Amino acid sequence: MRLRAFVLLLTLPTAARAQVAVDTTGTGAILEQALQRSEVMANLQYLADRIGPRLTGSAPMRLANDWTAERFRAYGLTAALEPWTFGVTWERGPASFRITAPFTRNLTGHSWAWTAGTGGRMVRGPVVRIDASTPESLAANIGRVRGAWVMLRAPAQIWNPDGPPMTAADSAALREARARMAGPAPDTSEVARKARQQFATDRPYLLKRAGALGLLTDGAKEFALLTMSGSPNSVSPLPNVVIAHEDYAQFDRLIARGVAPQLEGRIENRLGKAVVTQWNTVAEIRGSEWPGQVVILGAHLDSWDLGTGVTDNGTGSMVVLEAARAIAQSGQTPKRTIRFILFSGEEQGLLGSRAYAAQHAAMADSIQAVLVLDNGTGRITGQALQGRDDLEGLWRDLLAPVAALGATTVRKANKGGTDHLAFVPYGVPAFNFDQEGRGYNHTHHSQVDTYDHAVPGDLIQASAVMAVTAFELANLPVLLPRGGRTPVTPPSVPRPSPGLAR
Repeated sequence: MRLRAFVLLLTLPTAARAQVAVDTTGTGAILEQALQRSEVMANLQYLADRIGPRLTGSAPMRLANDWTAERFRAYGLTAALEPWTFGVTWERGPASFRITAPFTRNLTGHSWAWTAGTGGRMVRGPVVRIDASTPESLAANIGRVRGAWVMLRAPAQIWNPDGPPMTAADSAALREARARMAGPAPDTSEVARKARQQFATDRPYLLKRAGALGLLTDGAKEFALLTMSGSPNSVSPLPNVVIAHEDYAQFDRLIARGVAPQLEGRIENRLGKAVVTQWNTVAEIRGSEWPGQVVILGAHLDSWDLGTGVTDNGTGSMVVLEAARAIAQSGQTPKRTIRFILFSGEEQGLLGSRAYAAQHAAMADSIQAVLVLDNGTGRITGQALQGRDDLEGLWRDLLAPVAALGATTVRKANKGGTDHLAFVPYGVPAFNFDQEGRGYNHTHHSQVDTYDHAVPGDLIQASAVMAVTAFELANLPVLLPRGGRTPVTPPSVPRPSPGLAR
């Protein structure tokens, strides 16, 4: 009877298959574990306060891999580290900065990742702002950069949805400002895209060759908070310093009035010389009926290093770990395998998840779904369908057992910027849960991404929602219909044009 029903369901149209009844058996026991016996905060505190920031390629990142694998095993799962090829390592060293004119004041700044330092030397010069958005504009302004710190953009227009409510006039002014900054729509052809990418790779080499001391980048947040980023795919030989938005905007105002601020700085960074291996932590609960089919729960374990990587994304990682514990210790066994993956390399361009998806491409049609959590410490509010509008009814049914916890919204939207995207080109149904903001736009990539900003009740709720929905997907009588596939090209590492790297 069960086999006939299974075959019948496979023959139904896609929309009908998406409405197959969700079996909620066992979700009560899982909820009891997640809500009443949670260990998510204890694990998060250890990750944040004992292991600390986890820049991919660093020793603490490997320590976090090993520790999470051991925690999964302690909860009764099998666990291992799966290797993948990263780029070169980068280590932040001491740095100091000071404005010396038109007044003297110490300045807080941090190196953009995977950029050079000053070799420990103190370098001094004026701050200039130029248009270097195209090869032509850079050529027109290149004579102004010798011996100077260079700003390449206008101050950021900060829009913070976690801040005070904005008026309609505020919103209209912000839209107009963004439109002015954006300029005309770029050429979207592949040739034009590759040309822009090559120019972005070449630009710091061209500036260095022309004698620039370094770049200044707007921290792009309020209250002197900084937004950190960078990648081994875009190593720069030119120092690049992220400074507070307030300081960046002041420099811009001074320059507009004909006053050149004077800045001195010293930076010591260490850049590796060889490509290294990194690892994703992979654990699983084996399915009882269809063990070759899997539901993946994922989050990225790596972080930036200004804070301790709590809301981005220690919270998501520890929620995935806690969901694994809640299922494993509930006494319930899923029919499909549930796999829990803590990715590395997300902050450098989804590198760890893209490597995993490519390495396991042959089993893409056996992945029921991928569920990722990566939007801070806030509770889960629901699900964005990521183009899979045919699954709207199914997601409403999946969330029904946790509706009382506030996870009720199912919306037609695509979300970017995190590891679920690595699986979409293979046709796998892949999703990133919606969450409450809880100040994420302040903590994200900044120096205040610390344990103090984690919200315990929200993380307990998120663990329950992830565990329940994963278990229900593991027990559906059918595999979800596949999405459209797109060609997957291996990630390429941009190289400077011949002659510039010397």
